[in-house]
Amino acid sequence: MFNSEYDVIVVGAGHAGSEAAAAAANMGSKTLLVTMNLQNIAQMSCNPAMGGIAKGQIVREIDALGGYSGIVTDNSALQFKMLNTSKGPAMWSPRAQSDRMRFAEVWRGMLEQTNNLDFYQEMVTGLLIEKDKVVGIKTSLGLEIKSKSVILTNGTFLNGLIHIGEKQFGGGRAGEKASFGITEALVDYGFMSGRMKTGTPPRVDGRSLDYTKMSVQPGDINPSKFSFLDSTSPLSKQLDCHMTYTNPKVHDLLREGFERSPMFNGTINSTGPRYCPSIEDKINRFSEKDRHQIFVEPEGWSTVEVYVNGFSTSLPEDIQFKALSSVSGFEKVKFFRPGYAIEYDYFPPTQLKNSLETKPISGLFFAGQINGTTGYEEAAAQGLMAGINAHLKIADKPALVLKRDEAYIGVLIDDLITKGTDEPYRMFTSRAEYRTLLRQDNADLRLTPLSHKLGLASKARLIKAENKKIETESFVSFFKKTSVKPEEVNPVLLEKKSSPIKQSTKLYKIFSRPNISLKDLLKIESVNHYCQSKNLNKGVCEQTEVQVKYSGYIEKEKLNAEKLNNLENIKIPTSFVYSKVKSLSAEATQKLDNIKPSTLAQAARVSGVSPNDISVLMVYIGR
Repeated sequence: MFNSEYDVIVVGAGHAGSEAAAAAANMGSKTLLVTMNLQNIAQMSCNPAMGGIAKGQIVREIDALGGYSGIVTDNSALQFKMLNTSKGPAMWSPRAQSDRMRFAEVWRGMLEQTNNLDFYQEMVTGLLIEKDKVVGIKTSLGLEIKSKSVILTNGTFLNGLIHIGEKQFGGGRAGEKASFGITEALVDYGFMSGRMKTGTPPRVDGRSLDYTKMSVQPGDINPSKFSFLDSTSPLSKQLDCHMTYTNPKVHDLLREGFERSPMFNGTINSTGPRYCPSIEDKINRFSEKDRHQIFVEPEGWSTVEVYVNGFSTSLPEDIQFKALSSVSGFEKVKFFRPGYAIEYDYFPPTQLKNSLETKPISGLFFAGQINGTTGYEEAAAQGLMAGINAHLKIADKPALVLKRDEAYIGVLIDDLITKGTDEPYRMFTSRAEYRTLLRQDNADLRLTPLSHKLGLASKARLIKAENKKIETESFVSFFKKTSVKPEEVNPVLLEKKSSPIKQSTKLYKIFSRPNISLKDLLKIESVNHYCQSKNLNKGVCEQTEVQVKYSGYIEKEKLNAEKLNNLENIKIPTSFVYSKVKSLSAEATQKLDNIKPSTLAQAARVSGVSPNDISVLMVYIGR
């Protein structure tokens, strides 16, 4: 029925599990993907979209590393937007509205075309562990399947409990049963577990909405895409989203149900996502506001189902309906299903190594919401890294650990294992101290060579990234070497209300002006001729503009990163006994002994560890 033994078993086929299985199999590991329902692989449980602020950067990093999320998103998108383009490039974040059914269909198709990957549908209820090492899984039918490593990506299914008003029922997602057994087995083994909460809004019939009362939210006029590969293309047509608002009447109707809300009557005690609160939480916390945005998002090209973004709720269904019916454009709304909250088990991620392998059990990896994160993108990134590192573990090779100046994925994992989280963790650009280095436009340059060495990113990916780097460097060099005369450039400068020049000046200096773009300089013959003769693509032009305009910021962050990496190079043995260092504070001793940081830089990021503690450690390790 099964191979005698798998290299990697992945439990759960959401975004984390799908990326984990693809990565391990593509690197050559004999992989089994086990899920409770094969029809729901890579299901978009909440909003039908990928990317967004900082999340879009993560998707591009996944793609650069040879993951599937970017390709799947491009092949199932309804709309594409580059967010924050009015700000600096460190803030630019791609986002795509997806066709929910098409997204899952493309994901399954790609997985089925992946060599070394088998599938099985059943509930996993336990782990096979021998001498602190995982050796397989146990299923609800009593099967024991052997493997050299196991990756748990259970999402919201571990002892999942759904809340709608006073009603509660077990489930990992609407219409799907919860998973039981794994939490209990891990707790018995000594793991700490906790409970978290997330929620989702009602899904409604788009035919019942009056879009004339809403503002249109179109996609970009010249849309981009996520994958760096040429095998996907930007959208040739897009589907509009819409926006409307709540109002004081809506808020009053919602308040009527507060005493029946599991959020307020004590039924739910677990912590929900701070930056994606329910509508009842919004009007309670921000009572001074008389309206909140509601984004009306289509679920696909061939369905009338609509996602009501901004109206996440666990209130009774009758309250949900009355309140939403008072939103402009929703007066005749018909529900497909009400919103709900869901509680589920997670395991504080300080119990993980920086490879996402658990500290207590060798060969066991956690990825996704089991680690306390929220979001498809964060889950997919962890799944990719867990899949890579499970394969490397089996091959007895060093783990792949991305640094904080190398990738948002590195920031994500370092935050989780070093600081832990007691609320659903969501990535933001503000979490990355080197965000000017970690832009969405250069993810391929940062990560593809690294991934190719691992055997994950293809040769075609590497060649494309190398060509982009060479062409960008040449274009930047052109601007540094080429001078322009006043009569050539002054008409352009005057048109842009920029100071004219009086003598020949290097194009680089002109280009560095904040109000002068490449589009403006293309009016100059020498620049236009260079672009046409080299047939430069959009990616090279965009990269060149960023390199010229933000060179000062980029160099400053590189210097800061180099200083930090000096501490990253000072390793701390896993057997280090902090209690022997008498000059350490009591809090630092306790925290460091719990986290067991692998480097001095990671130790410095542990909450409660002071600069003085780091100085003491540095002297002690030096001795």
